[in-house]
Amino acid sequence: MLKQRRAAAETVAEALFAAEKAIDAAIATTATLAALMPSSRQAANLSALIGQDAIMSAITTMQALGVAREGIVTTHKHLTVAQHDIGLSAVSFDDGFGEAPVKPAGMIKTKGRLTIAA
Repeated sequence: MLKQRRAAAETVAEALFAAEKAIDAAIATTATLAALMPSSRQAANLSALIGQDAIMSAITTMQALGVAREGIVTTHKHLTVAQHDIGLSAVSFDDGFGEAPVKPAGMIKTKGRLTIAA
């Protein structure tokens, strides 16, 4: 039974990590595009009016991708709870980014997101 739970969790983890990477790649690519448009316009010595709608559309896309990233991070947090609920708390899944950052010694977790140095 544990073997089946672990296999299922690994399958879900792989899909989660792929989704996270895809969203990050979309953010990076769209940011490159958004940065390239004004510099290309200036290099071509064109009016600031040229391409304004395209730049605004890219910025809107960046905002939507930011919301998507927040959603996938929330999904990751919920899946971490589910991992605990099915008895796999001690299992670490490789996300391809290496190990999670380690908190410095003496750090105390409080309620919410704040961390206090002891």
